[in-house]
Amino acid sequence: MKCAVLGDPIAHSLSPVLHRAGYAAAGLEGWSYGSARVGEDDLAGFLAGLDEGWRGLSLTMPLKRVALRLAARCTDRALLAGAANTLVLEGGVPVLADNSDLPGAVAAVRERYDGPVTAATVLGGGATAASTGLALCELGARTVTLLVRAPERAAEAVEAIARHPAGVHVEVAALADGPVRGEVVVSTIPAVAQEPRLVARCADAPVIFEVLYDPWPTPLATASSGVLVTGLDLLAHQAALQFELFTGVAAPLEAMRGAGAEALARRQASL
Repeated sequence: MKCAVLGDPIAHSLSPVLHRAGYAAAGLEGWSYGSARVGEDDLAGFLAGLDEGWRGLSLTMPLKRVALRLAARCTDRALLAGAANTLVLEGGVPVLADNSDLPGAVAAVRERYDGPVTAATVLGGGATAASTGLALCELGARTVTLLVRAPERAAEAVEAIARHPAGVHVEVAALADGPVRGEVVVSTIPAVAQEPRLVARCADAPVIFEVLYDPWPTPLATASSGVLVTGLDLLAHQAALQFELFTGVAAPLEAMRGAGAEALARRQASL
């Protein structure tokens, strides 16, 4: 059975490392996991060319939103987020679009932090901001502030978070000087965008959730003075959910995360 991660760019992805480690730890012979550089306009054509041996696809940017239109069925959480990072295939045909980022983010935060979440701030306004913002709502946040460079580009994320059934208040402010509120700050922006004044405004938050894992550590992760939830934590938890959807087998979470940590250490050593 074949699986892969798709996106553009894709060379940085650790998903193949995690999933292959999962197959080895679970004793799944005959399963493979690769990667392919696929842009938004190319996804439908890529899917049309798959054979019956394909079982699952992990999706990264810029494919998470367009994927919703390409599966026979979407889960409620994918529809809520307005994005899918997972396609389950039968006979090479996408039958289910899901979002494992949302429950993966919930699990990643709760693994490191068991305190209250009443409000939160998200840096960025893309598909990952929507999924992590919704995860914060699941954890109890009733006010979510998005700090963005261009408010109009955050409209889909705002709409997604505001759809949460708990009735959440969503605010949008400027990344440069907007207020940082709540127990959790989530960063979905590139490391190069984490300029010193922004980092200083966020660093004292009780919980910093840095969704990046490469490059590591980011300026925000380095400056964190409280609980740090890492991009590898998120990657491992969401990959474990994908693993189970694709294979029907319980995911060996720690084996997958450990393989990712080793791969990141090798990357750092080679710099």
